Amino acid sequence: MNITDLKGTVKLANGVEMHYFGLGVFKTNEGTEVENSVKWALDAGYRHIDTAAIYKNERGVGNAVKASGIPRNEIFITTKVWNDNQRNGTVLQGFEKSLELLQTDYIDLYLIHWPVKGKFTQTWKIMEQIYRSGKARAIGVSNFLQHHLEDIIQIAEIMPMVNQVECHPYLVQQPLINFCKARNIIYEAWSPIMRGEVNEIKLLIELSKKYTKSPVQIVLRWDLQKGIVTIPKSVHKERIMGNANIFDFELSAEDISQIDALDRNHHFGAHPDTFNF
Repeated sequence: MNITDLKGTVKLANGVEMHYFGLGVFKTNEGTEVENSVKWALDAGYRHIDTAAIYKNERGVGNAVKASGIPRNEIFITTKVWNDNQRNGTVLQGFEKSLELLQTDYIDLYLIHWPVKGKFTQTWKIMEQIYRSGKARAIGVSNFLQHHLEDIIQIAEIMPMVNQVECHPYLVQQPLINFCKARNIIYEAWSPIMRGEVNEIKLLIELSKKYTKSPVQIVLRWDLQKGIVTIPKSVHKERIMGNANIFDFELSAEDISQIDALDRNHHFGAHPDTFNF
């Protein structure tokens, strides 16, 4: 990944350019809160917005993108099919609903949100249909471990282009990163700043003094230098702008290794093998 600036991209397996830094809107309320968050991000130079059907804020994201006046083809929008759609066979209907709410003709990246047992391989075949229709420029998965990916690979005609997973200094999952990299699946981090807990980690506090950057900025830079796309979430204008201020410094290889060594295989969110929703 050639890290340049906030509008920089990484190339997916099919040649589509995906911005490697974006705004996540998980738990951002529909209406004014999400519309402001997206507006502030776009004003600051962000061009990648990550939402999902279950976030219930796709309409607000669509409103903000339209109001921005930025050409649609300059903004990369990710959304995801929810588990209930997988279980009840309404993946296509769920996709069309997302298009409608986002007020767009296509999605840049459409993901299976969770690997619903007994359903996700069937869902992948429908994802391939959506991709072939041209209404999704890229398709991928979210919260998939290696064994889930292996199941997909066995039946796939089109390989997942992205795997978006919980990823932060306490949950590095380097073998999974390596597995994805070897198969040209872009690795993407959700919850990169551990719900703010990165601010309490001694090593990151020390590194923040060394680089005159916040612990959050240190971790987001760590993501990018590891070749990981990252989508920090915030609803505060100053933090949205501050999160993006990571393109004027570089972590040493030694410091990246030190952050890697914080790994304790700790999930703040649900585990992909035991989630119950």
